Amino acid sequence: MSAVEVTTGLVCGLAFASFGGGWYEISVVDPAWPKRPDIIQPRAGGISRRRFWIPAHVTFELMLLAALVASWSVADVRTALIIAVVSHGAMRLWSAFDFIPKALVFEKSETTAITVEQATRWTHRSFWRLPLDLVTCGAAMAAFGLACAHA
Repeated sequence: MSAVEVTTGLVCGLAFASFGGGWYEISVVDPAWPKRPDIIQPRAGGISRRRFWIPAHVTFELMLLAALVASWSVADVRTALIIAVVSHGAMRLWSAFDFIPKALVFEKSETTAITVEQATRWTHRSFWRLPLDLVTCGAAMAAFGLACAHA
């Protein structure tokens, strides 16, 4: 296997792992925590989202960079990876300026200070990050398929 195949294959797998983490949050965590904020408060015994998301994003982003470097001379693979960069970048920017700051407030607030309406509004908006993750997954899968076709 070439470096292009290996790196794009890893990007594809990591993109789907990230999508799976997002799916888990919206299907398991988000339906429950608006009525029980302690579920997302590590200091109250709840889950620590950063324990998954920080390593998941850093690993994915480093591998995406490595795949871009390895495949730069293969135009169609490069194009698919650039689409993945743009969709992932859009999701990360949106998260950085909207979701993460609010999530940190929810995690640090007293459970009585969080209204069900605020939390539900956050979870409903959070759902709309998944389509960007799907674009990233599709682009990563296309890059991997194209890399294998060039081998």
